[in-house]
Amino acid sequence: MTMELIPAIDLRDGRCVRLLKGDFAAETIYSDDPPRVLESYRALGARRVHIVDLDGARDGTQPNRPTVLLLAKTSGVKLQVGGGLRTLERIRELFDAGVDRAVIGSIAVTDPDRVMSWMFELDPRRFVLALDVRLDAEGTPRLATHGWQETSPVTPWTLIERFMNVGLTHVLCTDIGRDGTLVGPNLTLYSEAVRRYPELHWQASGGIAAARDLRSLSECGVAAAISGRALLENKISPEELRPFLPNASSPAST
Repeated sequence: MTMELIPAIDLRDGRCVRLLKGDFAAETIYSDDPPRVLESYRALGARRVHIVDLDGARDGTQPNRPTVLLLAKTSGVKLQVGGGLRTLERIRELFDAGVDRAVIGSIAVTDPDRVMSWMFELDPRRFVLALDVRLDAEGTPRLATHGWQETSPVTPWTLIERFMNVGLTHVLCTDIGRDGTLVGPNLTLYSEAVRRYPELHWQASGGIAAARDLRSLSECGVAAAISGRALLENKISPEELRPFLPNASSPAST
């Protein structure tokens, strides 16, 4: 199975931005028109786009909700959305609006039983467990929460064990130390993730800068790779991206 590239749109105050290593003080604004960015990804051949409400992730408020609901109406693109999804009502609203998957991060760490109850009540295949990690002094990944502002002693492997009996399918793992840096992904981390849980559909995020990074991640066995800055800054050509975009046109048809 070919690895899928999932472009990312991070929203803050209704704009498309990127943070460096999760630092809200290190923000780069790329566009005041998120629907236009989404359309550019659709035209490129993306089947799915990853949307993060950064304001929601940090403090639970959702000022970007209208923008997310507007993006959900875009034809031909499936969305997976995260950031501040801390109630079942918010998740239902997104699903009713056409969002395909809900990405759950902080509350899965702080209140896993509640999230598991949501997965029981709804379809667990429509949930993405978001594991945002920082490496400690020994190189062990530890989970970060609340917009990456807090770090837990819990490892991703411990949390995953809690969710294995509720139909967990999709897991997104982000190396915060590489996010937005263009230094390349943490292949060691993703290789270990796939080795430990080959039955899960892993999504890798953080550090992607070139086509070789996509090829390396594919060789690790992850199901998908999420990229934001490299695409926003055109670091990878459409030709290099094409093998990883399910709806990309073939050279003969362009």
